[in-house]
Amino acid sequence: MPLLGSLIRKAYELRQFPIDILTVDPVREQEKVLKKLLLKAQDTAFGELYDFGIMAYQPDFMALFRARVPVHDYNSMFKNWWYRSLNGEPYVTWPGKVKYFALTSGTSEASSKHIPVTPDMLRAIRRASIRQLITTTKYDFPDEFYEKGILMIGGSTHLQYNGTYYQGDLSGITAKNIPFWFQHFYKPGRVISREHEWSAKLNEIVRNAKNWDIGIIVGVPAWIQIMMEKIIAHHGVNTIHDIWPNLAAYVHSGVSFEPYIRSFEKLLGHPILYNESYLASEGYIAYQRPGNRKSMEMILNNGIFYEFIPYNDTNFDSEGELRPNPETLTIAQVEPGREYALLLSTCAGAWRYLIGDTIRFISLERSEIVLTGRTKQFISLCGEHVSQDNINRAIRMLQEEFNVKISEFTITGIRYGNLFAHQWYLGTDDALDPESAARKLDEYLKVLNDDYRVERIEAIKNVSAEVLPLHVFHDWMKALGKEGGAHKFPRVLKNGQRENWEAHVNLFKSQAKN
Repeated sequence: MPLLGSLIRKAYELRQFPIDILTVDPVREQEKVLKKLLLKAQDTAFGELYDFGIMAYQPDFMALFRARVPVHDYNSMFKNWWYRSLNGEPYVTWPGKVKYFALTSGTSEASSKHIPVTPDMLRAIRRASIRQLITTTKYDFPDEFYEKGILMIGGSTHLQYNGTYYQGDLSGITAKNIPFWFQHFYKPGRVISREHEWSAKLNEIVRNAKNWDIGIIVGVPAWIQIMMEKIIAHHGVNTIHDIWPNLAAYVHSGVSFEPYIRSFEKLLGHPILYNESYLASEGYIAYQRPGNRKSMEMILNNGIFYEFIPYNDTNFDSEGELRPNPETLTIAQVEPGREYALLLSTCAGAWRYLIGDTIRFISLERSEIVLTGRTKQFISLCGEHVSQDNINRAIRMLQEEFNVKISEFTITGIRYGNLFAHQWYLGTDDALDPESAARKLDEYLKVLNDDYRVERIEAIKNVSAEVLPLHVFHDWMKALGKEGGAHKFPRVLKNGQRENWEAHVNLFKSQAKN
């Protein structure tokens, strides 16, 4: 029995002990978090404007906070506050000077957003990551597992310096700031991680793969799949376990993993643990604990105060834009089964900030949630309200019925005479008849979504599908400068994004004819 592995496991188990035996009161934990945030930020420009120093000591401080501080989206937060931090001004929305900004465009915006990443947030992310790693002691892994490498595929750690701050993907920022004791386990290592070009980084990972003993992989499913396929092809083996026989777990984040399961299973020599995490540019929100097959447990005591906006037509318009004065709820007021948009107040200086994700509670007792999509990543031309969750499940059903791998996909709404139609784009290198696929997707959605079934009778007059080689999706992301790392293909295309994609597809078809 390896001594190092047993020591690491014992350390994890000791760290786990107080976490498991304490009963966490969600409401109480969130009250404590908010008070700490208010006190820490009381001397900032934001805190002074809203009297955080006085507010924090009032018995009804939570109600005062929610009544006085307005709800923000990115544009209002940046325009009114974060631009000052970007220009080097300290103590704007959080103490000190912001050294790092995470660049993110999500899956629905063309231009990059600058999200502040403070030392307090980096520590919070590190704490949450360790907690998640600790939960592996609850699985039946041998001691040797805790000596294996952890391959983390994300953005470059070579960050761009802009005079007053560094910018890059959050994954690159966190990898650059990993603790010294983790360096022994971290792959692909500092040199390869600094590579900015995804294709060059991928080639180095593929070339060096046989030299590593990997136990855990972390990253976005689409790019991890590409990496494993290239490693298998380059080294002339049958599965990824021929290269990494001790690979036992995959931690995924950012998108639903359901559509990728079939593709992954064909690349593995034996089953592995799939574990979901919810790490956004704004903070570490939740992760999957042992026994939770399809849900994640929210982290309620780690520098983030949560509010929840019921995701309905009262609070959001047809384009997913937040209406004025939306209804907001605390953790004490939410209900299971309902869909909510998340508001965050964080130790990085975000205040009542609309993150853009939607969630649904599975268990209130353990604060377990599932991600259901994005506030703007849905399609509702005439009231059909097709969510990202509906879309993912329909694709999974199509894969199972036709025994095909559909690694990327998207849907868009178009005019059809005076009414409407849905157009699917399916990325696969398997044989798939477009008309049969469209017919089946239509049938699945009628079962999954009652609103869709009703609108399909009167307003949605056609459903079509176009089957494209998988590389067409990857080429478009590359053309947008969003190849690799944490970038995700949008599941719903709207407005200019749809036009850009259709032009890309038409160019591909034109070139394919010649």
